Amino acid sequence: MNRIYKERPTYNKGLLKQDSIASLTLLVMIIPQGMAYALLAGVPPVMGLYAATIPMLVYALLGSSRHLSVGPVAITSLLVFTAVSAYAPADTGEYIQYVIVLAAMVGLIQLLLGFGKAGFIVKFIPHSVFSAYTSAVAIIIGLSQLNHLLGVTSEGNLRAHTILYNLGSQWNSFNGYTVLLGSLSLVLILWLKNRWPRLPAPLIALCLAIAAVVFLGLDDAGVAIVGQIPAGLPGFTLPEVTGSMVVNLLPMAVVIALMGFMESLSIGRAISKKEHYAVRPNQELKALGMSNLVGSFFQGFPVNGSFSRTAVNHEAGGRTKAASVLTAGGVLVVLLFFTSLFYYLPNAVLAAIIISAVYKLVDIQQARHLFDVRPLEGWVWVLTFLSTLIVGIQWGIIIGAVFTLLFIIRQSMQPNIAELGYLSEQGEFRDRRRFPEALLFRNGMLMRIDSNIHFANYSYVEEHIREHAGKRPDIYWMVIDMSGVNDIDTSSVEQLEEFLLQLQQETGMSFYLANVKGYVRDTIAKAEWKKDLQQRVSYQSIEHILEQMNVRLPSPDKKQTAKGPNDFMI
Repeated sequence: MNRIYKERPTYNKGLLKQDSIASLTLLVMIIPQGMAYALLAGVPPVMGLYAATIPMLVYALLGSSRHLSVGPVAITSLLVFTAVSAYAPADTGEYIQYVIVLAAMVGLIQLLLGFGKAGFIVKFIPHSVFSAYTSAVAIIIGLSQLNHLLGVTSEGNLRAHTILYNLGSQWNSFNGYTVLLGSLSLVLILWLKNRWPRLPAPLIALCLAIAAVVFLGLDDAGVAIVGQIPAGLPGFTLPEVTGSMVVNLLPMAVVIALMGFMESLSIGRAISKKEHYAVRPNQELKALGMSNLVGSFFQGFPVNGSFSRTAVNHEAGGRTKAASVLTAGGVLVVLLFFTSLFYYLPNAVLAAIIISAVYKLVDIQQARHLFDVRPLEGWVWVLTFLSTLIVGIQWGIIIGAVFTLLFIIRQSMQPNIAELGYLSEQGEFRDRRRFPEALLFRNGMLMRIDSNIHFANYSYVEEHIREHAGKRPDIYWMVIDMSGVNDIDTSSVEQLEEFLLQLQQETGMSFYLANVKGYVRDTIAKAEWKKDLQQRVSYQSIEHILEQMNVRLPSPDKKQTAKGPNDFMI
């Protein structure tokens, strides 16, 4: 509540006008979207309007974003259907009860994460995984709505190939009127969005479709319509929870809670940066959690911030959370007095609205960009994308996160270890693989470790140092640059001492550790290395250590080049 009161002293008629205009724009957008996403979630369309009122008001009281539009969204709605359809038939009393319990669970999980200050958890899901998952889910959403566009039934399976197979097996049952109405609605929406983007294209298509059904009697020709929508808000009711419900829904509740938070935080931060204010992740978790929890008391299903509606709110001139309050009030007015207008609303148009809203979420360009910049992340994108399409949306994000973790572990186990040479003109030591002209030392070698050292990568580090030392049996000393090592564990410290002493005994070579950071030096000191070796562990730079060994570096005016492996600097 304090967040709203803080805005009151600066609130004026100018801001009210801007928020009012934005709220009207949001209203004509959220009414058709709310009903469409309810259809996607497998619940009556009116529940989409319930989910567009109470949760939006609660978020306006508690959220840290001034522009975030909270309510039904496509991806979350599909996740709801995925979670619940396995345990109850869609659009039944049991199914609705499951959905309401799911909303409460999502809210509680987000509240626990918020009060536990776990907003950082989203950092464990990289953008490549989130982008791939969103793209794949957008495709599945589009495919899942084709049955409404074609006038056939759906088996509820949300794998891309099974959806297409199910539709293909019913080709002789397609309803021509439904196909025509849905296709024309989709074309109209896309055309209006492209030609006149400021017009409420979904609302226009919705009104025209209702008129077509009424005047042409298309409902008698087999075109499915929404039917009776109860007026008003439902009363306050606590969800009827059972232990089996909690067990069955918990995995997907966690996924929905995290995905909803990530989507909300992404768009909230994008807008807040433009408007120069801060969005606090932990506060967002609390606000979204309360929105879902309180919404479940009024027959709402899981909600979060919408990319499209938040962007529209900002573009339409919304300045404060009053725009959300006014929008929720407008939806409430529709619920109280105008629900009868939607009796003849065809499901095919709601499907067209959904498809028109999600197709832009498919971001193949991101995959191409990742392959250009870093192919490993590109493969993570592809694996996540295909896993979501083929295995299922409930597993896609998990598989993507697991692949990412495996790649991180692999990278950690094989750190970069470079042999350094000296660039005399610049007076710098550089990786010989990148600067082959860098000069080598006749009697010594420089190495650099670019990673922390731990039990999982120590063997790799030792193997590479031994390998490089074996290539130069004529050298007397080796300096290992430790500037990239921020930490080293106990087992690695002990093994490194043993290895250096052994190699020193075998080759007669002296070892020095340069640029050793304080924490690493402390760890080595506590491990009580032998005095002779301990004295060669230094915070000093490579130059200082070479100077102590009486190794001369050439002055910059001497232009020397390395013509071959035997052309070493003296």
